[in-house]
Amino acid sequence: MDNKKENNNFEEKVENPENNETAENNNFAAEAENAEVEVELNEEELNGIQMELSREELIEEVKEKNEMIEEMDAEIDDLLSRLQRLQADFVNYRKRSQREKAEMTTQGKVELCASLLPVIDNFERALKAEDRVDDFYQGVEMIYKQLLKTLKDQGIEEILAEGEEFNPEYHEAIMRVESEEFEEGIVVEVVQKGFSLNDRVIRPAMVKVAG
Repeated sequence: MDNKKENNNFEEKVENPENNETAENNNFAAEAENAEVEVELNEEELNGIQMELSREELIEEVKEKNEMIEEMDAEIDDLLSRLQRLQADFVNYRKRSQREKAEMTTQGKVELCASLLPVIDNFERALKAEDRVDDFYQGVEMIYKQLLKTLKDQGIEEILAEGEEFNPEYHEAIMRVESEEFEEGIVVEVVQKGFSLNDRVIRPAMVKVAG
């Protein structure tokens, strides 16, 4: 019985060679398709690996960029801090220079006025000693007034004294006198004029005070 089946199968193969070839081709196509699927799967795996590597590289690159940005930010902050300190130092230097310049100007004016005070005193004595009001007297008086005006234009003014309450910051009392006209502590007479510059006493006024 078995021999008969095998013979029949063999006979069928011999009788239908086209069917046998078709079956073989179908098997080959199926195997080829399976191979392509495997290749496609392998390509997907490779692409996935490459994407994974690319992502890691991107993350590492972003990390490096962030570190560079942080370093640059720190450097910028340091430069800004140094710039602010330099600006503050410059502002302080400019203010200090202006104060020193103003002080030098004031000191120069004080020294100039101090050197001219004896001249002013001599003018006053000359005017008091002259009895006659003639051209010479008027000429001397004009020079004296012009000198006082020049000092006033520079901020140097006469200290008010006569009729004012005695102030030890601006007045120097040389004596006390009885007075019916002025109350006690009031300046009665100015013996020598005093001068000041911006509330800075160059020379106090020498005065007599009611007492």
